[in-house]
Amino acid sequence: MWLKFEARTEPSRPMRFVSPVLAIFLMLLFGLVLFKALGKNPVEGFQVFFMKPLKDSYGVSELLLKATPLMMCAVGLSVGFRANIWNIGAEGQLLIGALAGGWIGLHFEHSTSHFLLPAMVVAGAIGGMAWAAIPAFLRTRFNANEILTSLMMVYIAQLMVSWLVHGPWMDPEGFNFPQTKMFQEHALLPILKQGTRLNVSLFIGIGALIVGWVFMNRSFLGYQMKVAGQAENASRYAGFSAKRTVWFGMLAGGCMAGIAGLGEVAGPIGQITEHISPGYGFAAMIVAFLGRLNPIGIFFASLLMSLLYLGGEQAQQYLNLPSSISLVFQGLLLFFLLGSDVFIYFRPRFGKRS
Repeated sequence: MWLKFEARTEPSRPMRFVSPVLAIFLMLLFGLVLFKALGKNPVEGFQVFFMKPLKDSYGVSELLLKATPLMMCAVGLSVGFRANIWNIGAEGQLLIGALAGGWIGLHFEHSTSHFLLPAMVVAGAIGGMAWAAIPAFLRTRFNANEILTSLMMVYIAQLMVSWLVHGPWMDPEGFNFPQTKMFQEHALLPILKQGTRLNVSLFIGIGALIVGWVFMNRSFLGYQMKVAGQAENASRYAGFSAKRTVWFGMLAGGCMAGIAGLGEVAGPIGQITEHISPGYGFAAMIVAFLGRLNPIGIFFASLLMSLLYLGGEQAQQYLNLPSSISLVFQGLLLFFLLGSDVFIYFRPRFGKRS
């Protein structure tokens, strides 16, 4: 017997919805095997990793808190991904957005104006777009691969954050820790529920999903980008601008990543540190594809990815495992998602060896 994958005449629509579910199931199944290999009780590991984080309202609030930057970044990236614009640098754009918006909060630390927070959000968006504009320019002017350029910009952004919090922006009363001053009350996002860290950035994230859905499904520009991704030659024949597609795809991702970064420093962190993001910009790519580049799917995918982050923290505390175990689960999810996606474009065939 042999197994052969035969190309489908057209992508399988049912498998587009089945493959994410299959990937999640396989991730959970191999997760049990992983706990056993690490010398832990698989049932206990499953309960600690996937159930314990949601045992109370505080856990649910943390789930929504961590899902917010993921859904923001993912919906912004999806705009470009639909047009085959591969922005891999959302992590760097998130960091620069945090710096740009955070600078407003630090510079006007004594301001009590109600316009301070909106100005910080706008600055965060501009910072993220400015960082995304560099690979967009390199792509449209020199045809440089945006995958490589946007990814390399991440490391520059990380070094910039490190330099600022170790040098010019370091809190002089912070006992030499690499961090800025704490933001004042008027520079912090309002808390939605007392006793938790959940803030109004959740509404910004949900609003971004709604705007993203309208843009991708009800706007002419969204239609142009969809055509550019599915049939580049047809897009060119119709007169759609390839350069505009690149610019809009990159800037949309940078805008939302920048706002997500501002939401972190003006939200749960309350200052700028070296550890603004645990990798939200990279994880958002998995969220985008797990959600099928659809804002509704992205919402649920961001909750799952948020649960993986929380599960890693619980596993560190109760199972004596490194918190990076969450990255292993993210890797498993991506691996099985890509593997399951093979069935979208190929049909398995079994036959006898001749």
